[in-house]
Amino acid sequence: MIVFKFGGASVKNTEALKNAVNITKTFEGPLVIVVSAMGKTTNSLEELWAAYLIKDVKGVEHTLDKLYKFHAGLIADIGNETQRCNDVFSESFNELKRQLTKEPSEHKAFEYDQIVSFGELWATLIFSEALKISNVNCRWIDARKTIRTSNHYQNARVDWLKTKALVNDRIITRFKQNSSLACIVTQGFIGHTNTGMTTTLGREGSDFSAAILAWALEAKEVFIWKDVPGLLNADPKEFDGPLKIDKISYKEAIELSYFGASVIHPKTLKPLQNKNIPLRIKSFIDPESSGTIIQSDESSDANQPSYIYNKNQLLISISPKDFSFIMEDHISEIFNLFSKNGLKVHLMQNSALNFSVCANMKKAMLKNLIEELSENFNVKYNENVDLLTIRQYENHVFPEKLKKKNILIKQRTRSTLRYVLN
Repeated sequence: MIVFKFGGASVKNTEALKNAVNITKTFEGPLVIVVSAMGKTTNSLEELWAAYLIKDVKGVEHTLDKLYKFHAGLIADIGNETQRCNDVFSESFNELKRQLTKEPSEHKAFEYDQIVSFGELWATLIFSEALKISNVNCRWIDARKTIRTSNHYQNARVDWLKTKALVNDRIITRFKQNSSLACIVTQGFIGHTNTGMTTTLGREGSDFSAAILAWALEAKEVFIWKDVPGLLNADPKEFDGPLKIDKISYKEAIELSYFGASVIHPKTLKPLQNKNIPLRIKSFIDPESSGTIIQSDESSDANQPSYIYNKNQLLISISPKDFSFIMEDHISEIFNLFSKNGLKVHLMQNSALNFSVCANMKKAMLKNLIEELSENFNVKYNENVDLLTIRQYENHVFPEKLKKKNILIKQRTRSTLRYVLN
């Protein structure tokens, strides 16, 4: 069993869809294929969610129209035998519209998951139709009935044992019952609670979905198809001349993903390492190239520095109103509020009277977090700061483009340099 994951860029238009289909056809089954929302659909759905929360009717209508035209256009482009696909898409789209007529609840993260999850559902519906038109025997499976999670909306925790049982029942059994079945197509990013409510696994969570399924299936290998030649030591959109990393260990890849490397979701590597399942990052533009393999061997990890640059971060500094020391009970209270409001911490620094974090979160939830923190603490914050991490920094060169920025925080360990900049 092999698990594929196609990201949004690899299915962003008709040409990309056909390319993903051709890549699929070069591999003999059985394949389980995880697909992300197409192109910038998740961004549009997040705009829709934000407009819905503030009851911006025109904003909701505009974004819905854009989403419908984009997906309906793709369905029309992939072939003449798509009436059933179009009917199912229209039914799903109307379900979203009905949901948006309801009064928004105070649980913003819950509303997020119910709205933004539609992107993956539409993508897998269209991709499985494209496979069928190309005579690939495939089956569409709903991840909302396969990946069982907690009710931590926007960042759900996986119920591993229940998920494994559901995967066995809904995926493995289908392959056993149908020897001609080439692949199963399912959604990344989404799961379900024990009451059937839709959850999401965190932004860019489709990589994690692929790893969850690979773990449950005890897969031979996972392939993540990207628009880059493999894992690079810097983001080519931010830095000139990044170098490809041919081989890297699970341990080092987990560190890079934790620090914010965008190619791999932070939670992806652990379930693969637990079952010693290799992960290959391959280019859908040049599928014959070698890509990057992530596995247990650590011998190549320190060969070159890696640069992780996260823009538009939030720097929050918190201090007690009574000038008492920042103690464990304070930090526990603070992190409970972070978790409640969906803030993801990337860097922490504390002194006797101050506790600072560099993090990101949805802007729609920032006001509520600041208000709740301010009840017991003095709070200062800066939006739109940058976080630069240099991993294996021994032979690094500080990026020229960042030299004129002000350094707000600097941290250094044996293998990692980190800067908060503005």
